[in-house]
Amino acid sequence: MQQFIFDGNPDADVTILLAHGAGAPMDSASMTLAAAALASVGFSVARFEFDYMASRRSSGSRKPPPKAEKLTPEYLAAVERLSATGRLIIGGKSMGGRVASMVGDDLFTASKIAGLLCLGYPFHPPEKPENLRTAHLEGMGTPALIVQGTRDEFGTRPEVETYHLSASIDVLWLEDGDHDLKPRKSISGFTAADHMKTMAAATRAWAEKLSR
Repeated sequence: MQQFIFDGNPDADVTILLAHGAGAPMDSASMTLAAAALASVGFSVARFEFDYMASRRSSGSRKPPPKAEKLTPEYLAAVERLSATGRLIIGGKSMGGRVASMVGDDLFTASKIAGLLCLGYPFHPPEKPENLRTAHLEGMGTPALIVQGTRDEFGTRPEVETYHLSASIDVLWLEDGDHDLKPRKSISGFTAADHMKTMAAATRAWAEKLSR
C-alpha cells in the first residue's frame, strides 16, 4: 500500500502531489528541500513512492525502474488514495513528473486536477538529445509549470527552447541549475536554497492563476 509523506498545512487550498525520480526515493535531499519550500508558501504537499522504489527499502535491491508508461496506474492510484480536498496539482521530480504528465490530461479533463508541476523534466536521456520525450507535451491541455536548471543534462535551455511545447506549458529557468536544480554558487551567485525559494514563489504565483 502506498504511503505518503506530508508537509505543510493539511487544510491548505491547494495540495501538490509529488513523485520521486528514477534513482532516489521520496525522502531524498532534493525532494525534501522542494517539499519544504512549497509548504513554506502555503501549499499542502504529499510525496509518495512507486512500488519498485518502496521495495528497495526492504530488499536492498537496485533493480532498475519500470518504463515510465508502466508506472501510470500507480500514479492514478496515488491520486485516488490521497483524496485531496480543494484543488490538486500533480507532478514530481524528473521521472515522477514525466509519469504525472502522462496522466495529466485525462485527470484535468475529468476535473480531478488543476495543473501539473515538473521539477527537472527529463526531456531526453543524458547525452542522447535525439531521444526526446516530448511528443505528448506538444498537445497537452493541462496547465503545466516545468522548473528546469539551465545546465540540466536532461534538457538544457538552448535545447528546450527549440522544442515545440504546448502553449499550456510554462517553463521557469533557474540559472546554472543542474538536474536537482542546484547551482554552483561560485559561478552563478545563487545557492540551492535561493533556487528552491524562487521555485516555490513562482509555483505559488502560477497556481493562483489556475481556474480549478
